[in-house]
Amino acid sequence: MEKIQISLFFLTLLPLLSYSSRIYVLDKGSSISPNEDLVISSPNEEFSAGFQSIGENAYVFAVWFTEQLNDGNYTIVWMANRDQPVNGKDTKFSLLYTGELVLIDAGEITVWKSNIDSISPVSLQLKDDGNLVLVSYTNGEYIWQSFDSPTNTILPEQRFTRNSLLVSSRSQTNHSSGFYKLYFFGDSVLRLLYDGPEITSVFWPPPWLNAWQAHRSPYNNSKVAYLNASGYFEASDNFNFTTTDYGVGPRRRLTLDVDGNFRVYSLDKEMRSWKVSWQGALQPCMTHGVCGANSICTYDHERGRGCSCLPGFKMKTPGDWSQGCEAGFKITSCDPDASKFVKLNHIEYYGYDIGAPGVGSHDNFTYEQCVNYCLDYCNCKGFQYKFEPEKGVHTCWPKTILINGYRSNGFRDSIYIRTPKEYLITYQNDHVFDYQCSRNTTNLERLYYKKRPTQWLKAFMYATIIVGAFEILCLLIFLYKTQSPFKKTPRGYLQVVTGFQKFSYAELKKATKNFTEEIGRGGGGIVYKAKLIDSRVAAVKCLVEANQGESEFLAEVSMIGNLNHMNLIEIWGYCVEGKHRILVYEYMDYGSLADNLVLNKLDFEKRYQIAVGTSKGLAYLHEECLDWVLHCDVKPHNILLDSLYQPKVADFGLAKLLNRSGKENPSFSRIRGTRGYMAPEWVRNLPITSKVDVYSYGIVVLEMITGRGPNVARSSNGNDVMEQGSVVTWIREKMMQSAEDEKSWILNIADPALNGEFNMDRMKILIKIALWCVEEDKDARPTMSRVVHELLHSENDGKENSM
Repeated sequence: MEKIQISLFFLTLLPLLSYSSRIYVLDKGSSISPNEDLVISSPNEEFSAGFQSIGENAYVFAVWFTEQLNDGNYTIVWMANRDQPVNGKDTKFSLLYTGELVLIDAGEITVWKSNIDSISPVSLQLKDDGNLVLVSYTNGEYIWQSFDSPTNTILPEQRFTRNSLLVSSRSQTNHSSGFYKLYFFGDSVLRLLYDGPEITSVFWPPPWLNAWQAHRSPYNNSKVAYLNASGYFEASDNFNFTTTDYGVGPRRRLTLDVDGNFRVYSLDKEMRSWKVSWQGALQPCMTHGVCGANSICTYDHERGRGCSCLPGFKMKTPGDWSQGCEAGFKITSCDPDASKFVKLNHIEYYGYDIGAPGVGSHDNFTYEQCVNYCLDYCNCKGFQYKFEPEKGVHTCWPKTILINGYRSNGFRDSIYIRTPKEYLITYQNDHVFDYQCSRNTTNLERLYYKKRPTQWLKAFMYATIIVGAFEILCLLIFLYKTQSPFKKTPRGYLQVVTGFQKFSYAELKKATKNFTEEIGRGGGGIVYKAKLIDSRVAAVKCLVEANQGESEFLAEVSMIGNLNHMNLIEIWGYCVEGKHRILVYEYMDYGSLADNLVLNKLDFEKRYQIAVGTSKGLAYLHEECLDWVLHCDVKPHNILLDSLYQPKVADFGLAKLLNRSGKENPSFSRIRGTRGYMAPEWVRNLPITSKVDVYSYGIVVLEMITGRGPNVARSSNGNDVMEQGSVVTWIREKMMQSAEDEKSWILNIADPALNGEFNMDRMKILIKIALWCVEEDKDARPTMSRVVHELLHSENDGKENSM
């Protein structure tokens, strides 16, 4: 019997080949398939996750105990697709770039998905406690976890809540959802439910007891239960127990088995087998539906529990007792004289009685009265006739369905089965003790239906193939004659859908020649020039760990990787290994705006276009992308120029993602940005909004106009170098000193490197917008979209007035 019970508690599958490859993290864009020799492993390697075979041509994605049992099977604790196995043809379990987990079969059929996605960097990991989790790199939170959706097993410390549901397997070899469910009912009591093909009934705690009689408390609203590592189980309805081997030591699991009983198992490592250390039901035949309708459950201490059909009935589905038995006769007439009753001793059936609402029994009935009562109803299948010692009378229980029947020598009364009068019945005690489904397997089909192509489509396809083959031949001949071999781009550097690629530290070390060619500093790191394996030139930024930690790094990767604008720097990849946090950008030929201003390489037209492009990039960050992004460190060093001097805003590592519905963000706890370019809100501890970037942009434009940094050297008369002051104050003083001669003060503040060669109207609009952007009151500043509008309006409608 113990062997039968233990086998019932196994969620075992067909033995697998030993896995030679283990991974510990599944990143975005990665997947595994049944054909790969690959599993996800927990750090302690006690749990594994991947594809398990459940028969020929059928697989499930599951989590199981890594150690193989002595019978060659594995113990499954969670399955994603238990009710829809996949057939392994072009099957993949993937973590998409959207952050969603999906199981695809036949290349296009979505079998299962997590229904949760995330734009932030995430990875799939298997924890030491057997919990398969989708972890956010940004804050370490679990976005999704298998513990929230158990199948038929809960593990120690796994919380069983109001939303949890344990569902038994269909049989030992059929792992789809069975008929038994364990969950918190509406009255906050933990109950077992039989949800069979024809009927549904609660059987634990005993349904004839109310919550208090069953020592449960319905007065709670937490609805939570858990099994701890020592073997103690506690539920919020006051139900609790302790396993027989209580104490820290063996691995345990609580499983709702195929027989409707739930048990705690402890792993015997030496024997490599599970031992029952607690079980819910002590009377195996009291489980509802275990033998189906019209059958009898009998328990034998040596052979265990068995099922048999009532006399005159036969098994409905060979090998599956849950379907019960069907009658070998048919009562065609409601005439009482057409029926008779067959008496079966020591057998009781529970429930489905005929009577007034809430009343199933009829007290103080004689046998003849009970017979006549049943005959008066065409749908009466028989009756239970019992003597009630407490009342001192016999009771009659007419039945509409004969289910939940069991034989017990301790039950002294009888059941009377209704049959046709002329039907001859002989009853043999032919109990069958193998009540599980047969072990026959069925191939899982995934059919590919293809439309039959028309004749013209066939002709077009053939022509395309011929032309393509000819072009390939010509290309091969050309390459052969020019001796230009193919250069295969490594898979790791292909940018098809991903937008960015994860690099190894060794790859980047080689690409940067051991990080020797430094091209810039700032934003929490050092930037090096690199040449990737596919010959692309890149800018590799190594972040300083103390200055920008892992969370900021991953936030930057997430933001930049999901932004796409011609005036934003493009990220090609990243590296996160140990303490190394590295970003790989596209290389900008002309470096930063700051370098070009120092070297006097920019004429006025280039400066104007840089102002326009930068405003477009910032406007996109503030208003057009999926999330509201603040840059928080706009300065010439973070505006890079490509080979056409088109600007691209870089270094979003200090940015903060905000909810677009919010107008202010008081959550910045420390000052960000560069002195001189920072808005007054930072030092005055005022709410931080997108207007901080507007202020910094205004300072950058003034720097392009004047050729001077945020702080200019001046004296009290504006000539001799005496002290430092704000470029904003300096310009406004010049305006006041020459208020009547606008052209004079503009020439006075213009960068001497321009030699007076600029468009006066465009210069005016730049000064106007820059001073507008640097207003002390943030509400007085324009939005970046308004800045773009004003600049483009001036560009289209302004009058050309070159000097």
